Amino acid sequence: MDQIQKNLRMHVDCLAGLIGPRVLSKPKTIQATIGYIENKWNEFGYSVEHEPFDALGDQALNLVVERRGKSKAHEIVLLGAHYDTVASTPGADDNASAIAVLLEVSRLLSSFHGKRTVRFVAFACEEPPYFNCDAMGSQFHAYQSRLRGDKIIGMLCLEMVGFYSNDFGSQAVPPGIPRWMQRIFPRRGNFLAGVGNLPSWKLCLQFRKGFKRGAPNMPLFSICLPEKIHEIRLSDNSSFWDQKYPALMLTDTSFLRNPNYHLSSDTPETLDYERMTSVTLGVSSAMQFLMGK
Repeated sequence: MDQIQKNLRMHVDCLAGLIGPRVLSKPKTIQATIGYIENKWNEFGYSVEHEPFDALGDQALNLVVERRGKSKAHEIVLLGAHYDTVASTPGADDNASAIAVLLEVSRLLSSFHGKRTVRFVAFACEEPPYFNCDAMGSQFHAYQSRLRGDKIIGMLCLEMVGFYSNDFGSQAVPPGIPRWMQRIFPRRGNFLAGVGNLPSWKLCLQFRKGFKRGAPNMPLFSICLPEKIHEIRLSDNSSFWDQKYPALMLTDTSFLRNPNYHLSSDTPETLDYERMTSVTLGVSSAMQFLMGK
């Protein structure tokens, strides 16, 4: 666990501390980010595929690694996170924390061969002005997956997973939640949320079972909600819902908890690396459960 925590801190320090804001308008920051992720995956023994696409006139790049399953290779379990930021922030929580967990989970699973194929994707262009249009990296990947006929049985989207607080009142409830439901939502921001749309209910149950095996002491709030509650569509998971794939957003709930959201104060020292370690172990366990032994 100490090594995981050390690695998580190193990844975030490099992405948010050394590189800083990661935007297409500053190509060197994107090139440095791509180089860092690709080098780490190569170190873990993966072969990295480049998936280029047009992002409002600029070329952007998703990074993809895949290991085929033993007996159900046609079924795919996907873990993804976006590596870009908005220009106003170094993006420690949004979204270096998620890339750090993505890298560590892929390292932990580098020698695990499950029944199903595992795919890890680092997405470009999740943030505005690309969000919620075809210029999103996840929109491109999900659409191409559907065109190929890929059978993605579950997509797990890591979106801001590093900020936690035990203080009562540190956790807000999404504004779109009906008043009668608000009482079930936690008021302390000390948990990871696993949020799906209604058709993803089975994946939500499977993820919870696998996660708790690996991180029994890490609070997990898992729920499936209608997509009309727009807060659940604010990351790459929505791209897969649009293609009718089951998907979950795994998150510290972003602006509902983290006061540094999209600000210059979203820096590496604000994150909780101990809890991020628990998240890494839980997600790794859930991935193994979904992949099958």
